[in-house]
Amino acid sequence: MKITGYRALTTHHDWGRPIGDVNGVVAAGVTPVPVVILETDEGLTGVGLGSVHDIESVFPAIEGEDPRSVSALYDRMLARVFKAGHAGATFGAIGTLDSALWDLKAKLAGEPLWRLLGARERHVEGYASGLDIGLSDEELAAFYARMAERGFVAGKLKGGRSVTDDVRRLRILDEALRANAEEPALMLDANESWNLKQATRFVSAVERELDLAWIEEPLRRWDARGHARLSAGVRAAVAGGENLTGLEQFTPHFDAGSLDVVQVGAVWGVTHFLRVAMAAHSRDLPVSPVGLTANPAVAAAAAAVPNHLTSEVQDLGSPFGITIDQETVDGGVLLGDRAGAGIEVDEDAIARASVSSEWIIPAGPHVRPTRAGLSLVPGAKDLN
Repeated sequence: MKITGYRALTTHHDWGRPIGDVNGVVAAGVTPVPVVILETDEGLTGVGLGSVHDIESVFPAIEGEDPRSVSALYDRMLARVFKAGHAGATFGAIGTLDSALWDLKAKLAGEPLWRLLGARERHVEGYASGLDIGLSDEELAAFYARMAERGFVAGKLKGGRSVTDDVRRLRILDEALRANAEEPALMLDANESWNLKQATRFVSAVERELDLAWIEEPLRRWDARGHARLSAGVRAAVAGGENLTGLEQFTPHFDAGSLDVVQVGAVWGVTHFLRVAMAAHSRDLPVSPVGLTANPAVAAAAAAVPNHLTSEVQDLGSPFGITIDQETVDGGVLLGDRAGAGIEVDEDAIARASVSSEWIIPAGPHVRPTRAGLSLVPGAKDLN
């Protein structure tokens, strides 16, 4: 079997609510979802969700190759762009193709991907995460009540502007999730909006009122020394890594002992997740993939590694025209029996749809505010 080509298309996810973080909000709650369908000379296809940025530069590394050589092909893709660099969205294209390759490999084996990767159980423990900074308190309560109905015992709040607001809103999560646990796990995500002293003051103030399981992305992603100092100064675990593109970018954090929970962006693909998970496991660190909602391939990988802690579940729906063989139950994701990663794509429906969606807008969460991390008081006025 040989890889002969690919089809790239874009569908959308309608979240049914504003989504965002301290850096900004997509008020419409509709975002794009790139899809890649990898073609072979035998007619079998593999599906990956994530990014198509610079895919025309990456694809020649795997064209004409046997798709079963997944790990070797992953390294060929990295090598293909080593001069220009594989960081950012280009790494996303590599991850999307990698996920499509794993989908193909499992289909050829006639097994669900979680089984092919060696998992014993198909249930992936998760936590609820509403991308919720744009929600009112009432909307926040309603979202976490729905997630509590699915059995979740942990939740993550997007915050970082006001200690008072974040404590109040974390209590809303706590109240909703107490339907399933006497002491739910509460996490706070600052999305790289602070400097070290801001983070220390803010987290310490929250911890005087509540117990935090972890503080996520408190500082810039590359600040290993700062993360280590923060971890030593607060009770909460420090979580991060979702925006690190490549195993080598985790090395300074591992050397500094700066991450207590090692996170991996689900959009970066299966092979990257597996490699980071094993590197973390060698240091007795837990791993937690971020953004699992539309990435069943990484969910399958999470089921297979020995140090998976919990995965971020952001929504109960799927992107338009995409059917995923999984359920959100019992506080996590239950993977299905369909061969491959369990993704079906209705290309005709996606082609007929005409929906405007965008992540990268001036007011959105993917655009860093000018004064982020530079204000004495981390307030809404300073961060917008």
